[in-house]
Amino acid sequence: MRIITSLLALLASFAALPAFAQDALETVGKPEPGALGFQPAVTEVASDLQWLDHMILYIITAIVILVCILLLIVIFRYNKKANPTPGTFTHNSPLEVAWTIVPILILVFIGAFSLPILFKQQTFPDGEINIKVTGYQWYWGYEYTDSEAELAYDAYMIGQPATMTEEDQNAGAQAYVNSDAMKAKLVANGYNEDEFLLATDTAMVVPVGKTVVLTVTGADVIHSWTIPAFGVKQDAVPGRLAQIWFAANKEGVYFGQCSELCGKDHAYMPITVKVVSQEVYDAWLAASEEAGTYVDPSQLNG
Repeated sequence: MRIITSLLALLASFAALPAFAQDALETVGKPEPGALGFQPAVTEVASDLQWLDHMILYIITAIVILVCILLLIVIFRYNKKANPTPGTFTHNSPLEVAWTIVPILILVFIGAFSLPILFKQQTFPDGEINIKVTGYQWYWGYEYTDSEAELAYDAYMIGQPATMTEEDQNAGAQAYVNSDAMKAKLVANGYNEDEFLLATDTAMVVPVGKTVVLTVTGADVIHSWTIPAFGVKQDAVPGRLAQIWFAANKEGVYFGQCSELCGKDHAYMPITVKVVSQEVYDAWLAASEEAGTYVDPSQLNG
């Protein structure tokens, strides 16, 4: 009897694996204390931007070193003590031509690499997933415009008053305060304890490898939607529609922040994107459409 019970428990644990598949979704893009450099690039555009930044950094470093060397030469070779009789020339044509032509060549070289990346950013492919993003004071609204059920929901930072329940208050949690009770609330929502000010109660959910086109606007003041790991940033301007696109190549949880000063709670307006498998996305979209609102993908079977 014990053997049968054990086998049944083992089968139940295997059956439950899909339900917990998204609980183990890796946090890929988020700020780290003391970290230097960029977040991991998970889109082609982000990889290109980071490469371009590094390439320009090498050029700038070489220019700075050259200028510093020239300054040191002037300081030590042509000071009054080392050179008591100053030169009387007024110009040097070859030198003047050189310091005009060389910067032009450097700028042309940089432009030859930067313009194709800019065109790639601003050339919008047909979106396999289309989402309208609206910035509000101080939360984000997402509308899946391809959804027949007109799926739309809002995303608030965990810890904002809109996310606080009576149960949270009884546990000692306070809005905007990173207490032990708030950390427990983060964990209960599937996040890590150190993701306060980053995690939201709902998230944008997209499938891995698919082209996602966002139409971004603002409802009140100017906001800005950005995910550093995707290499995207777009101001959300009231009365205007703007677009950005990305295709994430790695499943995981990614964080961003509103990047345009938008009022007193600007610091409490994070962005969370969950990149999941196509199967999980399809199940999530169907469940959310049926429920008429956001369903946590970690709660789905399959």
